[in-house]
Amino acid sequence: MNILLNEIEIRVLGALLEKETTTPDYYPLSLNALLNACNQKSNREPVMDLDEGAIRNALDTLQQKNLAGPAKGADSRVTKYEHRLQEIFNFDRREAALLCVLLLRGPQTPGELRGRTERMYRFEDLDQAQSALQQLMRREPPLVKLLPRQPGTKEARYAHLFSGDVEAWEPPTPTPVASPSDGGRITQLEEEIANLKREVAELKQQMADFRKQFE
Repeated sequence: MNILLNEIEIRVLGALLEKETTTPDYYPLSLNALLNACNQKSNREPVMDLDEGAIRNALDTLQQKNLAGPAKGADSRVTKYEHRLQEIFNFDRREAALLCVLLLRGPQTPGELRGRTERMYRFEDLDQAQSALQQLMRREPPLVKLLPRQPGTKEARYAHLFSGDVEAWEPPTPTPVASPSDGGRITQLEEEIANLKREVAELKQQMADFRKQFE
């Protein structure tokens, strides 16, 4: 099965996959809830500002590809939508969590993926996450690819292949210059503090986005 999705289809599919696990009581999603999920400011890279027309168009094309569509047997006056990835790929929970975060946030390292999938699946260690990534890479056709490691970085990143083949496109991360004494340790601590601040901000925004879906 050849899959080639545009960025809006990717966002819709990732949002449906995420909400199925994180807010199962409200899944499948109404068009409005799906719009809010796609436009979240947390856990999304890049942040988008889509309108209902764009979401409808993406749902139509995803339905043509048998990847998403109106929920089957839903007892509701409002049409609700669901993904159909499980019917096609029969993912286990580890694979679904990893693929979801890759769809929503683009190429990431195993460490980033392990941390960002905790709401959907808690990996015991990096080896377990990398094992699941290897499963996705061994599928036919492959659904994930290991990107070349960038200069100045310690870990290579993985990317999904739902939009076709992908190469490393971001500029190399500059290597911090450390002093001969403890400058390297200070830089590491500063990075850890910045990461913690970002995670707290993301959690606050996530709660705000969650409440917004039901206003």
